[in-house]
Amino acid sequence: MNCPYCNNNIPDGYAACPSCGATFGAGQQCSCGCAENVNMFTPFTKYAQFAGRSRRKEYWLWVLLGIIVGIVCTFLGEIGSIISGVWNLAALIPGIAVTVRRLHDTGRSGWNYLWVLLPFIGWIILLIFVLQDSQPGFNQYGPNPKGDGNNTY
Repeated sequence: MNCPYCNNNIPDGYAACPSCGATFGAGQQCSCGCAENVNMFTPFTKYAQFAGRSRRKEYWLWVLLGIIVGIVCTFLGEIGSIISGVWNLAALIPGIAVTVRRLHDTGRSGWNYLWVLLPFIGWIILLIFVLQDSQPGFNQYGPNPKGDGNNTY
């Protein structure tokens, strides 16, 4: 089997790619190029995985989860502010990672995430980047997670 992220050969019995560290489990993308099942918690399963690509669905479900947690914490008062702080710490790395993978999906380097350091205009630039559709087929960051155009024959 070939790794869907770096396309290197994975020996039988391995649960992760020895080259890039990508892990494979139920519902994750296989070497056939089929679409990956995603949900709101997928970025936690790929906690600090910056390699590869994430489709818009994965990114925006993650954003929706953050909004839901924020709304619930608002109604919980003082305990909500503690929960919010814990959530922000727990979600920091997967949030950056899913954004970097989303940028990879559009064919951009993860370093484009640094646009957020520019007040206002940087966030608009990043928003435009993450709203764009995936590059079809393979790009330098791996196969299309939607499965579109991954067939090489």
